[in-house]
Amino acid sequence: MSLIYGVITGIIFGFLLQKAQVLRYDKQLGALRLIDMTIVKFMLSAIVVGSIGVYLFKDLGVILLSIKSTSIGAQVVGGLLFGVGWGLLGYCPGTAAGAIGEGRIDGLWGVFGMLCGGALYAMVYPFMKAHIISIGKYGKIGVPELIGINHWIVIIAFAILTILLFWLFEKKNI
Repeated sequence: MSLIYGVITGIIFGFLLQKAQVLRYDKQLGALRLIDMTIVKFMLSAIVVGSIGVYLFKDLGVILLSIKSTSIGAQVVGGLLFGVGWGLLGYCPGTAAGAIGEGRIDGLWGVFGMLCGGALYAMVYPFMKAHIISIGKYGKIGVPELIGINHWIVIIAFAILTILLFWLFEKKNI
């Protein structure tokens, strides 16, 4: 049944990606150049809605959260690789797959890069584990645990900041 849920939510997410036009190269380039905030607005909306849903289900006992340990070293290296890949290709991983779904061949380079990156990571994992992942390990914490407040306060504050940011984007017409 969870595979069916995954397929259904994947189709809905793909539809929303296409409807929001975030699969378009000009939107990707605009986001990278900070002149078109369509993708930022889409992702912030998804984070707010996802956070509310996940923590609501957690609080109701429907799901258990399994938070991965925080590692600043891994986040920095992963973020740099993600950013370089996005900048070179013009798609992030999800939008590369969506572009393929729309029939754009250039998205195949992104999928090929993800597969090569996964294989390379598997080869260098022992080095990463010993020298990079061990940097800045904070254990299984999130923002609420880090600052010591209830997760709903963090979610509501983030939602309010997101709305204010959207207002600013609209005011600046970006």
